Amino acid sequence: MRQGNDTPISEFLLLGFSEEPKLQPLIFGLFLSMYLITVLGNLLIIVAVISDSHLHTPMYFFLFNLSLVDICFTSTTIPKMLWNIQTQSKVITYAGCITQMYFVILFGVLDDILLTIMAYDRFVAICHPLHYMFIMNPQLCGLLVLVSWIISGLNSLLQSIMVSQLSFCTNFEITHFLCEIKQVIQLACSDTFLTNMEMYFITVLLGGGPLACILYSYTKIVSSICGISSAQGKYKAFSTCASHLSAVSLFYGTVLGVYLSSAASQSSHSSAAASVMYTVVIPMLNPFIYSLRNKDIKRALKRFYGMAGTKGTIILR
Repeated sequence: MRQGNDTPISEFLLLGFSEEPKLQPLIFGLFLSMYLITVLGNLLIIVAVISDSHLHTPMYFFLFNLSLVDICFTSTTIPKMLWNIQTQSKVITYAGCITQMYFVILFGVLDDILLTIMAYDRFVAICHPLHYMFIMNPQLCGLLVLVSWIISGLNSLLQSIMVSQLSFCTNFEITHFLCEIKQVIQLACSDTFLTNMEMYFITVLLGGGPLACILYSYTKIVSSICGISSAQGKYKAFSTCASHLSAVSLFYGTVLGVYLSSAASQSSHSSAAASVMYTVVIPMLNPFIYSLRNKDIKRALKRFYGMAGTKGTIILR
């Protein structure tokens, strides 16, 4: 919030991945491509769910929200990074940094909670199929998403306020392409003990809690699938949760990998490169994970393209 000499902070410097000028066009093109693929892929999921009444089910309602969050997540960081590369500027204002931090935490936690809700949805569908529509009614689905937004919003607000109370001295250089909370806290010259304890407590609570729920859900799912007598029935039951299981494995595997790499390596640039996985790569891959083997999504998109083509022909005539 303030420097050690009580002079208000005006800006931070985002150093990004590399300060080598020759690499900047390559980094710009790579991240622009990944961003466009992420937005387009998730928009297609959203369009498919909205346009096809057959996809108006709890599972696709949660997938719709996950795609929306993924678009927002990448849009919080990548456009700013691309703008800095294009303008050859590393500056982000203090208010902009705190705001970016708020939304990065918000959408990151939302991703986590939505994956947990989707695990519960698959648990009910496979373990209690006869009561699925009764349990996963529209009111409960809407309430689950609303609560996830409230929890994520309050958490990100609390952490942002805690960081804004810190004092900063002379080093405003963040060796990252975004305002990552841990690195911002490390720049503070005031006491950060309470801030760090609060950050680690919430990380364990909102990271370990959902993971425990997901593991419990899949333990029950596996047990239920093993109880199915026919091989075809087992395959059908497993196929309904295979995409979600892949997304969960990618999400938690990546987060764990980023944590281990940052703990093992003293290089902040290495940590920044590793964090690209969960801030950019996962949102980009999620549409492929949920659509490549999903006949419902493919059918909905074909139907949408067919309707759009028909309307276009009518207008031209």
